[in-house]
Amino acid sequence: MSSVLVVGGTSGIGLEFARARAGQGDDVVLTSRDTQRAEAVAKEVGARGLALDLARPLEIAAALADMGRVDHLVIAGVSRDDNKVTEYDIDAALRLVTLKLVGYTEVVHTLRGRLHEDSAIVLFGGQAKERPYPGATTVATVNAGVRGLMNSLAVELAPVRVNAVHPGVVGDSPYWQAKPEKVLAALRTETPTGRLAAMADVVDAVDFLLRNRSVNAVELPVDGGWLLG
Repeated sequence: MSSVLVVGGTSGIGLEFARARAGQGDDVVLTSRDTQRAEAVAKEVGARGLALDLARPLEIAAALADMGRVDHLVIAGVSRDDNKVTEYDIDAALRLVTLKLVGYTEVVHTLRGRLHEDSAIVLFGGQAKERPYPGATTVATVNAGVRGLMNSLAVELAPVRVNAVHPGVVGDSPYWQAKPEKVLAALRTETPTGRLAAMADVVDAVDFLLRNRSVNAVELPVDGGWLLG
C-alpha cells in the first residue's frame, strides 16, 4: 500500500486518479480549496480530504502540517484562464502563475522532509505550451514553465523522481464535455488515432510515471498524436 497525495483531487482527472488509487487500496489524501468539498469527495472515493489553495502559497505549509510520509505526489490543480495579450487581465494572470508555478513548488518544498528515496512526483502541464490557442497567453506560459520546474526538482530532490504529464484535449473531462459536439468532432479529425484522449488514459499515464523507477525528468504528452494533426 502506497501513501498518495493528490493536490487538486476533487474534480476531473485528479479525482479519477484519486478514485483509481483508493480503489487499489492505497492510502489516498486529496485536496480541494474548500474543506467541505474535500471531505465529501474523499468520503465518496474512500480517501481522506483536506483544504489547500495553490493560489495562496503562504498557507500551504499549515494546510499540509498533518500530512505524513508521501510515496506518490500528484499535483493536478489547475485554473481555467482565458487571457489574451490584447485584453490582458493581470489579476487572472497572477493567480494562474502563482497557482501553477509558486503553489506547485511550495507543496514540494513543504513535503520535502516527508519524501524518501523511492518517492515519485508527477506535475500537471498541458499541450497548450506547444499549440497555443487564442486566450492561452498565460496557460501556455505556465505549462511551459512546468518543464523547467520538473527539471529543477529532479536535480535538487534526487533520487526522488519528478515527471510531468501534458494532456491534450481530454474528451470526457468536464471542461471539454461542455464544448459543442462539432468542436470535438473537428478535434477528432485532427488526431491521428481518430479519438480524443480520455481521463482514463491520463490516469494510466500518471500511474506509469509514478511506478516506473527508470523514468525521470520526462514530459509525457497524452494527446493521441494531436500535435501532428
